[in-house]
This record gives sequence, C-alpha cells and structure tokens, in this order.
Amino acid sequence: MTQRRTFLKSIAATLAVPAFPSLAQAAAKKVASPTRMAYIYIPNGVNLDLWRPTGTGKDYTMSKTLEPLAELREHFSVLRGLDHDKAFANGDGAGDHARANATFLTGCQARKTAGADIELGESVDQIAARQIGHMTRLSSLELSTDPARSSGHCDSGYSCAYQFNLSWINDSTPAPAERDPRLVFEKMFGSGNEKEDSRRRAYRKSILDFVMADAKRLQTRLGSTDRGKMEEYLTAVRDVEQRIERAEKFRVEVPEDKRPNGVPETYGEHMRMMFDLMHLAFQTDTTRISTFLLAHDGSNRTFPEIEVHSAHHELSHHRSHAQTLESIGKIDRFYVEQLAYFLKKMRDTPDGEGSLLDHSMIVYGGGIADGNRHNHDDLPVLLAGRGNGTLNPGRVIEAPKGTPMTNLYLSLLDRMGAKAQRIGDSNGVFEKV
Repeated sequence: MTQRRTFLKSIAATLAVPAFPSLAQAAAKKVASPTRMAYIYIPNGVNLDLWRPTGTGKDYTMSKTLEPLAELREHFSVLRGLDHDKAFANGDGAGDHARANATFLTGCQARKTAGADIELGESVDQIAARQIGHMTRLSSLELSTDPARSSGHCDSGYSCAYQFNLSWINDSTPAPAERDPRLVFEKMFGSGNEKEDSRRRAYRKSILDFVMADAKRLQTRLGSTDRGKMEEYLTAVRDVEQRIERAEKFRVEVPEDKRPNGVPETYGEHMRMMFDLMHLAFQTDTTRISTFLLAHDGSNRTFPEIEVHSAHHELSHHRSHAQTLESIGKIDRFYVEQLAYFLKKMRDTPDGEGSLLDHSMIVYGGGIADGNRHNHDDLPVLLAGRGNGTLNPGRVIEAPKGTPMTNLYLSLLDRMGAKAQRIGDSNGVFEKV
C-alpha cells in the first residue's frame, strides 16, 4: 500500500495546472502571463483565388476560404508577400515538396540527398526552445498527423527526413513529431517514468483520479472565478484522456493490420485532438513552443469528411481546371475550420489579464503557394494572437517584395524574449506585424 501511495504521489506531482490569480493575490504577487509560440503547417499549396482576401489594412473583405475565421477577425492578420527562396530549386532540380517542408521553419536550403548525410539548419522553434525551454517541463512540443520518418527516399532524391519534419535541432538532427495522442498525453501529464506510467495504465485509472483529492484541497484556497477555471481545466484534461481511450478501445477491437495505433478514426477528429493537446500544453505552461504538421507536403490524403475523394497532391496539380480548383478550395477551408476550432478555444480560455490567444503568436501557413506552379513566394500565411500586446492583429499586411519569411521569425523571436542574429536566409526584421 505504501508503495502504491508513493507511486500515486509521484503522478500527482507531475500534473501541471494553470496559473490562478487568486493564489498569486494571496501571496501579494502579480501573475505574469508568458508568451506562447506555435507554427502550424498546411501542405500542397492553396487555391489562391479563394484564399486571398481583397483589400489591405483593416478594411479588407474576408475570402471564402477564410470565412470560418470571421468571428475571429480581430485576432489574426493575413500576411502577403513573404517568400521562402531556399525552397526553390536553386540548381538542385525537382523536389519542391521536400524543400517546402524543410525550409519552412529553417529558411535553409536542404542538401539534396536520400542518404544519412542530410544537412539543413536549426528551426525557429528550436532556437526559442534552446533559450527559454528550460522554463517549462517540455522545452517544445512537436505534433503531426503523419507517422515519423527520418530516413529513406521521399521526393526526387531528398531524404524523407526533410519532408516529415518541421522542427530541426541542428543542421543534421530533426526533432521528430508525435502523431499518437496517447503518447503526447503521457509526455505532457505522465510521471516521466515509463514503468510507473505503465503501472498506472494497468490500474485503468485516469490521471485525474490520482490528483483529484489534491485538486479539491487546492480549490478551497481559490476565489470563485478560479474555482470555475479549475473545474474547466480538469474537465478538459479528462475529456481529452477519455477521447484517447475511446480511440484505443476501437484499436483493440479491430484486426492488427487495421489498427489506427491509438489515432482517432477520422482526420478531423485527429487534428482537433492534437489541437486540444496543444491548447492544454499552453494552458498549463507545460511548454511555450509548439509545431504542428497537419500533413507533410506531397501528402496524397483524401477527405471523405467533405466529399473530396481524390488525392490532395494530385489535385494540387490542377492545371486551372475549375472542378479541381473547387475541390482544393474545399480542402483549404476544411483546414481553416480546424484552425478556427483551435483559435476559438484559445480565445475563450482566460489567462491572467486576457486570454491564451492574447498571449500567443500562432503562424499558420505552408511552404508552397500554388500547388500547380510549385512556387514558394507570396506564401499563404496567417498570424494569430496578440503576442502579449506586441502584435496588432485584424489586418491584411503587405510585406515589401522579396521579404524572406525568416524576417518574420526574427521579429517573433524578439517578442518571445529569444535572440538570434539570423535565421536561414533572413536579412532583417519584419516589424509591420
């Protein structure tokens, strides 16, 4: 019994909780909300005619693709004119999809190889993680809906490492993303000891069951607003865990070769579950830095949820066919709907003197503009959040022609409290945001 109590205590100690102003007030300390940073990647380019809004500044007209974000208009900006020159061939021939993924957060030209001699550069998220990651349990959180790949041949002579990883620790080491929600959940809220976490799962007990008594004691010290906040938080954690458990039950009930490895059955639910985990990670200050590869560039995923049964990559080579472009527009909007779900959740979560979204900087976009042209200039990019008062959203912002995307990243790093002289091909700081 003593051994079990010790085990449960170790689990309880690892469960992060949000900051509660009433506790800080009792200690005569002001709660300072940290700034969070996220990068979310969409593959294969977009239907630019449906994506791009008309007008500039605050008086723009929302495009059809971005309509799901209409009620969040004052919380994000549409960025125009940002380029990733190093995703172009620059003498290396075919392989735009591999380069699009590789360059997106690094601004570097990927060494063209399908072998072990990969070479790229440190990504913006890892520059931030190296400097401020020690302040949280996880220095950064890498998410994906695709299985991890770090070797093999994927696109025209490029290693799969380039195409399946957004985040790079250094020029030869990607930070692999996790696609299984259960493993992400355990990484965030488990004890950090696999043996102990396996024992907990064997008990078939929720993590919350181990900490509920402590949570109830804590609630007696909270103000009425914070008691409600605690209830919402505990409910959110349990909801995610129960949805993961439902996915795992489905996995057990089907043949081995058809098991989804703990991943939800539908793509939309998978994305939303991962967004929920990112939200919880930010809410609990488990990490302040995250990346999410919605799908790798070149993905041939189909979208039965929205009646698009042709493969995405094949559709992206649209040759200006109206029906094909319509299907691409449906896919683009489907992705934006998932982003809207996440941003609304962030907006509706109190965080100090504001919301989680107020205290975040979230980049959403891809490394290809038009999939038919495989171009990497004037990319489709959104920037959401207020960056703790350092960003001014609600606009269409035009960058000067030829502005590297990495100039934006330098600007965001500075707002994050991380410093870098240069990222990839950056040549200055983009301050218009």
